[in-house]
Amino acid sequence: MNVGAFVFITKVRKMDGTTNALNWFEIPANDIQRSKKFYETIFEIEMTYMEIMDTKMAMFPFEPGSGKASGAIIEGEHHKPSGEGTFVYLNGNPAMDNVLSRVEAAGGKIVQPKFSIGENGNIAYIMDTEGSVVGIHSMA
Repeated sequence: MNVGAFVFITKVRKMDGTTNALNWFEIPANDIQRSKKFYETIFEIEMTYMEIMDTKMAMFPFEPGSGKASGAIIEGEHHKPSGEGTFVYLNGNPAMDNVLSRVEAAGGKIVQPKFSIGENGNIAYIMDTEGSVVGIHSMA
């Protein structure tokens, strides 16, 4: 885990009903530049690249001090892509169809097409260029 990244993103607060249970996530990558390009392409965003010690990372957009959760893709000794283990869901709002339509052209794969989870919206599972499986969630 890259503790240095937490310092400028989160405030120290005890977890309770008014705080996010998730405040940071890291998606492992073997090739940070390839992975960065993949996520920038499918979400049409710009990610901030940085290195901390021997770890390379590209951060998803965030607003420091907002209390909103964010994270990064990360290439380092202790970060190995996998379709198993901890699972994150990335925000596909307003409609995940736009995100999913760019996955394969960006070098990824749709593992589970969009499906309804009732009043809580829709989810889909994708495999990124590094072999990590992540969820995409949207209300539409």
